[in-house]
Amino acid sequence: MTHATRLATVDDFAALHALYKDLVGTIEVPDGAEGQQRLAEILDHPGTSIIVAEAEDTVCAMATLHILPNMTFAGRPYALIENVVTLQAFQGRGLGQAVMTRAAQMAWDRDVYKIMLLTGRDLGARGFYERLGYVADEKWGMTLRRAPKRQPQVV
Repeated sequence: MTHATRLATVDDFAALHALYKDLVGTIEVPDGAEGQQRLAEILDHPGTSIIVAEAEDTVCAMATLHILPNMTFAGRPYALIENVVTLQAFQGRGLGQAVMTRAAQMAWDRDVYKIMLLTGRDLGARGFYERLGYVADEKWGMTLRRAPKRQPQVV
């Protein structure tokens, strides 16, 4: 089934806030005027887009795409996808795949030479990304943190 996707706007703040909270659990997500300002900054950032999918008149899936300038590979940019989430009540309907497919197409349209993403080892999403063609056998993904990592949510 094909799902329509679109780019998020600041008017989507409440729905996006719910998605971010679903993604990170107890980790703080800015709310109110501060959160709306932060979302506006993200959406105004050059090369950054938030792709959303809707079902039942609800924004229920999203992915953030960053297209970054680069000097290697003849100066072609690369892409980073982050904050991919589908509300639990809407999982299994192809909405996550729809936002990921749109993000990848937007990246390819900008002539990126690669798309990168990280996924948690403990959160069970690896198979989802592998079914979309992402591989983990080429590079090691590493992080250096100043904030705690998120913990799996008990459902």
